[in-house]
Amino acid sequence: MTPLRVLIVEDEMTIALLLEEMVEDLGHEVAGLAMRLPQAMELAQSRPIDLAILDVNLDGHMSYPVADLLKGRGVPYVFATGYGASGIETPYRDGVVIKKPYAMDDIRGAIAHAVAP
Repeated sequence: MTPLRVLIVEDEMTIALLLEEMVEDLGHEVAGLAMRLPQAMELAQSRPIDLAILDVNLDGHMSYPVADLLKGRGVPYVFATGYGASGIETPYRDGVVIKKPYAMDDIRGAIAHAVAP
């Protein structure tokens, strides 16, 4: 797989750092890391990215506006949640979802599925 520029949106620092390490271990570049919705919106709009991994709940704010912005830019995304697909609002359930806690194989598979033609 060609290396991707990945935006990570995660409000828990330890999980964000673990995810960052996993993404880099898979040969991809972390193009940005956001822990709050306003920062995520800014990075999703301004950074050159190929994929985003979005925690669904960012300190009480849902990341769906980031997903909408990315969709408008044609950038695929993966939702990460402790609730699995059942924790995703209906209009967003057709996307790729990984359940926390996740392992390297979960991240690898989600990335491959999200960017598949």
